[in-house]
Amino acid sequence: MAIFEIRTYTIKPGLLQDYLKFYHQEGFEIHCRYLGPSVGWFYTEVGALNQIMMMWRYESHAEREQRREKLYADPDWLAFIPKTGAYIEKMENKIVKPAFFSPMQ
Repeated sequence: MAIFEIRTYTIKPGLLQDYLKFYHQEGFEIHCRYLGPSVGWFYTEVGALNQIMMMWRYESHAEREQRREKLYADPDWLAFIPKTGAYIEKMENKIVKPAFFSPMQ
């Protein structure tokens, strides 16, 4: 059964759109190179503001670990990470499994 990783980033006030542009220009391609295409990208409009959620799908925990090891071996990714500190206030991570009746499997 597949697993889904949901990452939530709380962005510093006033920088959400700047972060989306920055990430899209400098980080998105690197992320996709190793993690595969994302399931989705979202940002909050109501509720806790200044949050971005991204979702990735993996066949297993082992696949996720292998893909992330390759990502963190890439010098481009390692150069990108420190730049995110100017934008990110907090990061949360969840790994979830779909219910048997979920359209996402």
